[in-house]
Amino acid sequence: MNKKIDEAVDLYNKHEYQKAIDIFSQVLETVEDSAEIYNNIATCYLQLGDYDKAEKHYLKAQSLNPKLPQVYINLADIYYKRGDMESGIQLMSQGIYELPEDMALRHYLARFYMEDARLDMAIDELYKILDEQPDNYDAYYDLARVNFELGNYDVAIENYENVLRYKENEWLHYYLAEAYEANNEVDKAISNYLKAIAIKSDFIPAYKKVAILFLARGDKDDAVEYFEDYISMDIPQDEKDQISLLIERIKGANVQK
Repeated sequence: MNKKIDEAVDLYNKHEYQKAIDIFSQVLETVEDSAEIYNNIATCYLQLGDYDKAEKHYLKAQSLNPKLPQVYINLADIYYKRGDMESGIQLMSQGIYELPEDMALRHYLARFYMEDARLDMAIDELYKILDEQPDNYDAYYDLARVNFELGNYDVAIENYENVLRYKENEWLHYYLAEAYEANNEVDKAISNYLKAIAIKSDFIPAYKKVAILFLARGDKDDAVEYFEDYISMDIPQDEKDQISLLIERIKGANVQK
């Protein structure tokens, strides 16, 4: 049996999913029902894009072993792809009942709540995760996103700053800058847009954002510099034309002075 399973796994790794299904199915004919094998068959169907058969086999695996965390995670991916948030919420709630210490399942539940616009419930789950895993920067990130959506910009800023203790990239600084901008902290917003650009020099969205803030602050030379950088990048022609006209107006105003 182990040789057959190894053969099926090898076929899966070679992306020969139907052949792997055939071998796994042969194994099921000679042994008692196995949650792990049903999970493997379901995953093959998932790779083939047959979500209905994948769901059917994942649910069979879950019925055989409701404490197999990977089944919940795999099923969650199907419900995300379908946009079926209610089924995802029910699934993750059951998973947490069976595996209350599994913070990954709780995080999936929080994200289903977020997608379903149940933001307060998402926040509750995210804080439960941080109570157990105070260094979970993904939870801080999601808390920042949720609080930004709710208009709690101070809290969003605090949580983006928490994420930056663990990792740094252009998008984090960009989102933090947006939160500072929404909170009317223009200097800090500009600083973070510039940090995003420093990390990734061709990070297009930050150029327009920082140019607009420079213009709003009255720093017209800096605004022109970043607008000109922006229109030199790969953006739609009508956008280039509009920004070019704006640059001409800014320069004209400077000359009139």
